[in-house]
Formats: sequence, C-alpha cells, structure tokens
Amino acid sequence: MRRELSVKALLSELPETQRADAVNSLVYEANARIRDPIYGSAGVITNLHEQMTKLQAEVSLAQAEISNLQCQNSNLMALISKQHSPFQDSTLLPYDDHGATSWDSFWS
Repeated sequence: MRRELSVKALLSELPETQRADAVNSLVYEANARIRDPIYGSAGVITNLHEQMTKLQAEVSLAQAEISNLQCQNSNLMALISKQHSPFQDSTLLPYDDHGATSWDSFWS
C-alpha cells in the first residue's frame, strides 16, 4: 500500500520556523524541473560544482604563476644587489698609490 502525502501534509510535519524555507525549496525544485525535467536542481548543483572546480584550477594556476614571478623577482633583486655600478667597481677604475684613478688624468 502506497502512502501519498500532499504538500500541505508534508509542511504540517515540519516545525513552523522551517516551513517557509521548505516552500521556497519546493518552488525552486519545481522551476528547475521545468528547465531540466530529468535532473532538476541536482543538475544545477552539478553544473555549479563543475564551474567551481574549473575556477579552483584557474586560481591554482594563477597562484603558481604569482609564486614563479615572485621567485624571479627575488632572483633578479639578488643579482642586482651583487652587481656594482661601474664607478664603484675598483677593477674597472684602478686606483694608484695616491688614491687617484686612471680617469683623473683626463680631468687635470
């Protein structure tokens, strides 16, 4: 023997504070079944889940790219800090015993 309940009977079994949410859920499911008679709201949930998974993958790729760029930036800054400007490098402008460089002769 099959027992069928009306929507009114189902709602009467719920606490009064939950009835409005239950009605909204039933309306949402009914509208989802109109758009997708087979899957209804489950189809909507599945599509949203797939979108979320794709977006999470995009976020992961973006985070990896940011990390890579930060590493490149750190390496570049380390390289720059190790290099001196040509005017600070004593190997390019050797000083004589009096503290003058080979360029000083051009200014005298």
